[in-house]
Amino acid sequence: MHVKKHSLKEQVEALEEQWRVAQLAGDTGTMGKMLSDDYVGISMTGEVDTKAQQLRRVTDRRMVLTKIELSDMKVKLVGAVAIVTSQAQVEGTNDGISVQGTYRYTRIYRHLPTGQWRITSFEATREHHHRHDGQTADSQVPPVAPGEPQPATESK
Repeated sequence: MHVKKHSLKEQVEALEEQWRVAQLAGDTGTMGKMLSDDYVGISMTGEVDTKAQQLRRVTDRRMVLTKIELSDMKVKLVGAVAIVTSQAQVEGTNDGISVQGTYRYTRIYRHLPTGQWRITSFEATREHHHRHDGQTADSQVPPVAPGEPQPATESK
């Protein structure tokens, strides 16, 4: 069983790379084959998408990713399910707004009786870097609308 588990983990790691490449290329054909029909995803901006909505966002170029660098990937196998957690450095646009930063995500795959894997769920959260005073690095500056000047911060 140990060899099989190792092999299944390698399959899932390869699928993560396949998904990353497809996202960067806007390859909705590959993405559509990888997503289950009952897929539900929660994007890095908090949007909940079905398979059709996810693919449409890429097709319509409402979500364009130009950089995805993965690190700290872990694959946990539970029965016919693989749970992937990873850190991603991301750059791109979402609905025309620049998106960049470090995110943690969870992607869940289901292993089908045919031997294929399908992505059934995804959720991403922006990583906040904590300062020594206990606040997050971005807690001092409120979000700014695109095109608005960044407010000056007080120095202490």
